[in-house]
Amino acid sequence: MPVRVSRRFDLISIAGLTIGVAAILAGQVLEGGHIGSLLQPTAFVIVIGGTLGAVMLQSPLKVFLDGLAMSRWVFRPPQATVEELMRRILEWSYQARRGGLLALEPLIERQNDLFERRGLQMLVDGAEPEVLRETLELELTAYEQHHQDAARIWQAAGGYAPTIGIIGAVMGLIHVMENLSDPAKLGSGIAVAFVATIYGVGSANLIFLPMSNKLKAIVSRQVRLKQMYIEGLVAIANGENPRMIEAKLQGYLL
Repeated sequence: MPVRVSRRFDLISIAGLTIGVAAILAGQVLEGGHIGSLLQPTAFVIVIGGTLGAVMLQSPLKVFLDGLAMSRWVFRPPQATVEELMRRILEWSYQARRGGLLALEPLIERQNDLFERRGLQMLVDGAEPEVLRETLELELTAYEQHHQDAARIWQAAGGYAPTIGIIGAVMGLIHVMENLSDPAKLGSGIAVAFVATIYGVGSANLIFLPMSNKLKAIVSRQVRLKQMYIEGLVAIANGENPRMIEAKLQGYLL
């Protein structure tokens, strides 16, 4: 089900990521280190590649791809709001009260969201209120389950990354042990060992886990909007007074 994504960036997500990364880099400089010492391509390939492979192994293809696509919601969340949806539902209720349910038919094709289009089509077709509710709630349950599963691929990445980082650290130490007789090669092996751990723990706690939690919160908000949409359509189908519908939907503004 397509969801319209806002053109506006979520500034708090950008600020949070920037502050987190900047704090680590600043700490490295304050301790007398060099930022360049944290740039280790080998460690990056081990941690990110290993984490990606682990997540792909555990996930169905569609869930994995949808999880990747949903990542843009962290910085550009869906634009729909409770206030905007309430305004549309109340407009529809007044139109239906004046011209009957068929007066809403021209609006069906204007809905970008398939869930909203299907619900409005059922309403215009004269579906019984309980049938309308049951059908849309079943679809909503499937929507929530799928999108929560997609969001959890980032939670899984946050779980695997530190462990893959430890694997990278062990590999670096193996490289050190193999070259004890050649001091010139010891530095690179030790660097990979420590930086791989930083990449694993850092990516998990600064990127993957926060992204997962943010996406799950956004999905919950989308589910709440769709629940409100169902309540509004069912109220229109029951022929309720628009003022009563508005009073009923006010609870979603809290």
